[in-house]
Amino acid sequence: MTRRLYLLASVSALILLLSGCSTASSATAPIDPNTAGFFVKYFVYPLSQTLDWFADHLWGQYGLSILVVTLIIRLIILPLTLKQYKSSKRMQDLQPEMKKLKEKYKDDAKKQQEETMKLFQSNGVNPLAGCFPIIVQMPILIALYQAIMRNDHIRDHTFLWMNLGQPDHYYILPVIAAATTFIQQKFMSSQMNQQMKSLLFIFPVMIFVMSMNFAAALPLYWIYGNIFTIIQSYFIYGSPGSQNNKGGLSK
Repeated sequence: MTRRLYLLASVSALILLLSGCSTASSATAPIDPNTAGFFVKYFVYPLSQTLDWFADHLWGQYGLSILVVTLIIRLIILPLTLKQYKSSKRMQDLQPEMKKLKEKYKDDAKKQQEETMKLFQSNGVNPLAGCFPIIVQMPILIALYQAIMRNDHIRDHTFLWMNLGQPDHYYILPVIAAATTFIQQKFMSSQMNQQMKSLLFIFPVMIFVMSMNFAAALPLYWIYGNIFTIIQSYFIYGSPGSQNNKGGLSK
């Protein structure tokens, strides 16, 4: 979970940096696939075209197009997410053994780490499994931001009360993004130790601050993704108030 926190912080900083650099370098220019670099040509441009295609088939609504693309992305990474949940469950089961190793090798940190890794390997646990869904989404988030800002149709589109190419100045979207992030974290709290539970408020605050500054389409993507994860977590873990690591897919 600590690695997950560091990764999310790194992703946030990276997106902020790239978005700042993009604004300074006229990233609102239309995409020319013939002259575009590798990332723009194979990530940003296809994503922009996909959003256009779905919008054309959804009454011209890019807010709905983003919803469909979010669902597709989440379904693609679902196997990695399920692997993360199962690995977290096995990690929980190994806590007593890990405590024994920590006590046995308390004076030898290197040996403690070696024996812990052997324990993970013998039980098929990958301590980095929880990072994979975040790593996969890093280029998607960056590509989505550029696809929005470099597509005139999306950048100038109005969906509900918001302009998808501008931050939500009513702060409705940032509040919803932060709230759904908090609920998502609550569902996963059964997989956290007490120290990590104290960080439950850090993620929502981080998302709120970023949502205040980004084009509304990006926090809209986060909200759709959070709702998907909340529903998914309900079937895996059960409701937050009744979690005892007995969710359907965690057994």
